[in-house]
Amino acid sequence: MAENFDVVVIGAGPGGYVAAIRAAQLKQKVAIVDRQWLGGVCLNVGCIPSKSLLTNAEVAHTLRHRAKDFGFSFDNLKLDYSVAFKRSRSNSDRLTKGVGFLMKKNNIAVFMGAATFKSKDTISVAGNDGKNTELKAQNIIIATGASAAQLPGVTVDGKKIVTYVEAIMQETLPKSAVIVGGGSIGTEFATIWNSYGVDVTIIELLPRILPREDEEISKELTKELIKAGVKIKAGVKFESIAVSGKSVKVKLPDETLDADQALIATSFTPNSKGLGLETVGVKLTERGNFIEINEKMQTNIPGIWAIGDVTGKLMLAHVGSAMGIICAENIAGHETVTLNYDMMPRATYCHPQVASFGYTEAQAREKGYNIKVGRFPFQANGKALGLGDYAGFVKIVMDEKYGEILGAHMIGPEVTELLPELTLAQMMELTPREIARNIHAHPTLSETLMEAAHGAEGSPIHI
Repeated sequence: MAENFDVVVIGAGPGGYVAAIRAAQLKQKVAIVDRQWLGGVCLNVGCIPSKSLLTNAEVAHTLRHRAKDFGFSFDNLKLDYSVAFKRSRSNSDRLTKGVGFLMKKNNIAVFMGAATFKSKDTISVAGNDGKNTELKAQNIIIATGASAAQLPGVTVDGKKIVTYVEAIMQETLPKSAVIVGGGSIGTEFATIWNSYGVDVTIIELLPRILPREDEEISKELTKELIKAGVKIKAGVKFESIAVSGKSVKVKLPDETLDADQALIATSFTPNSKGLGLETVGVKLTERGNFIEINEKMQTNIPGIWAIGDVTGKLMLAHVGSAMGIICAENIAGHETVTLNYDMMPRATYCHPQVASFGYTEAQAREKGYNIKVGRFPFQANGKALGLGDYAGFVKIVMDEKYGEILGAHMIGPEVTELLPELTLAQMMELTPREIARNIHAHPTLSETLMEAAHGAEGSPIHI
């Protein structure tokens, strides 16, 4: 006999568990199902452990390359990556347990196992404990996320040829690595591995790394990564990747790269198969098998909703969480908002960090805007100089006619922490003039936002 709920969430990642909590807050009886992890990829093998590793990498880079700048010297510096790995797992485990606590706190029933639709209001859960359970609900939210896409002709063996999952779970590092894909995952792993002395080469099919970012950002990051010792081959398509003896050979049109390991960091495919969506008629996109939704997170089947990476809207954890809250509020008939996916914040935690939202300069012009751009370099910022980390700049793109903020693009120290002031300003329809008039504490990195805003208004102060 089926257990009855108001809402059942399939998938316990940042979208799913947040949707479950919000639904419970709105007096819904809620269950959540996941086949592997509470917290999903993000907490277990993605966002959280990678940031721990990146922090260790930053310290390692400083000790290896900049110790003399800070007055330190070592006779025999030893870097133990296994300690960094263990710290990353500890942080991940702590947050995963925290999600379990939140489920109990909000009286959310947790089922660990694989969910399959039997009808539009009933799912069957093949439990990891061997038990099968049926769950019935008026509303079912699909939040199953996405997985690393397989490249044609490339066999991932989990040891020599790996995805981000194996890469983040390995306790030792290769001596050399080829990273296929110059997006966020590729550049973050390049930062970590290079800081620990791994010989890293990035291959990117498109003309530049971080191809979705503003062109100036990509150019600056390329310069800094090369300066750190990372080799970058952009605009290059590999012909084959295969294990040969103890190494991996990556064949390019003009050369063959030989490395201890190859990381495939290209694209993602939605976890929409195996759910029985065809049984209930949930509509998928023609390309990519993403679940189609409207602005309320509804699918074409009443009572079935979808959020996060499985929809392909914008594959970022914080976007999935926002979608989860909105979905739960729509289900409960609570006042809510709609999302403008163009204006969602984006963050890449390579070194230097990259953060952005909205339109690039090129995109704004393509959309017909007459624009003004305000820029400010970190090398003119006192806090950045004090940190000894002053590569990069802040750029604000605004509409010349109304002063509307169309986008912002930053590369430099801790720029991911500077995004909220700008995204809040955009959401509340503030202009660079208000940002410029907002008093920023001195010395702080956030002063670069004020200075760039002054620049957008045509009156820069410190440059």
